[in-house]
Order: sequence, then C-alpha cells, then structure tokens
Amino acid sequence: MAITITAFERSPDGGKGLARDMRVRWALEEVGQPYDVRLLSFKAMKEPAHRALQPFGQIPTYEEGDLALFESGAIVLHIAERHAGLLPGNANARARAIAWMFAALNTVEPPIFDRALARILERDEPWYDQRLGVLEDSIRKRLSDLSSRLGVADWLDGAFSAGDLLMVTVLLRLKGSGMLDEFPNLSAYVARGEARPAYKRAFDAQLAVFTAASTG
Repeated sequence: MAITITAFERSPDGGKGLARDMRVRWALEEVGQPYDVRLLSFKAMKEPAHRALQPFGQIPTYEEGDLALFESGAIVLHIAERHAGLLPGNANARARAIAWMFAALNTVEPPIFDRALARILERDEPWYDQRLGVLEDSIRKRLSDLSSRLGVADWLDGAFSAGDLLMVTVLLRLKGSGMLDEFPNLSAYVARGEARPAYKRAFDAQLAVFTAASTG
C-alpha cells in the first residue's frame, strides 16, 4: 500500500531540513520505501480534515492503507519496526536503540527547541537574555553528557539506528549557534548523519518543496 506523509507547503525553516517531516522522509529513504507527500498550508493544517489525522494541527502525518499516525517519533518507530535497517535484530540492542529515540525527543530536544522559539518570540522581552542563558546552560549540560557517552564511536550504540536518526535531526537545530562546535565529536557525529545518502535524498526532496514555494 502506498505511503503518504504530510509536510509544509511553505516551510518556516527556510529549506534547512529542520521541519519534522524531514525525520520521516529520512527514515523512509533509509529503508528504501517510496512515499507520496501531501503539502499543506498553515490554514489547511488547522482544518477538520487534517485534525482528524493530527489532533494538534501539526505535521507530519503518515497514512498507509487504513493506518494513520501522527508524531514524528512514533512514525519513525513504526517505519523502523516494519522495515529492516533502522533497528538491530538483537533484542537488547533493539531496546537500547529505542531508548535513544526517546532520549533524543524527550531529553535533548526540549531545551534546544525552546531556545529556537525564544529567539523568535521573546527577543524583545526584558527577560530574554536571562531566559536564553538558562536554556543554553541546559543545552550545554545535555551536550556534555551526550558527548561523553558517544566518545570516539561513530554512532550511539553500535551500528546506525533510528536513535541516531532522531538525535542527528535534533542536534541539527544547533548548527550556526556555536554550541555544537564546543563538542567536536558531536559535530563530527552530525556530519556523519548528513553524509548518509538517505539523508541527502530526504534533504533534497524537502529543499525542492521550499524552492518551488519560494519561486512560485
């Protein structure tokens, strides 16, 4: 059955590969599954037809036959469980890879995403500098812990997995901030993720949408 995902018609990330459909595109490219994309305007994302798939009016969603999913992490996990290439065969290694998926989205991403929002929405507020400082301290603590755990390894736990896929997409939000550069092994880790052919195909597909919207 054909897979259809949703994505921004006009992404606010400026074609940088930060919108969360990127995670799903990358996962599908890694496992070699074709997919269609239904592009949505911000208005359409809030309408009943889309909210029936995504209660919070966000992207991405995933449809395959009579299955409809939302939340990028849940979608990536579903893809990884259905197709070889993103989760190890060994039960314990598989459980650890899933733990890293949760760590990426629940432990590492929140302060990084909050920083990105604060820089957009709170820059003119009197508490902005203090707020930014608190968030960046929290981010550096997470990065330090992650850097120590990764060490000199290429990936978080043996071979590349869905845990690495999600962690790399989270860390990409820090490019240009200077914080990732403080941890050379994490910078190299992100670069390895970006160098994967499946990542490049997913990035190019998302960028093509942004380019078409910008020139149309």
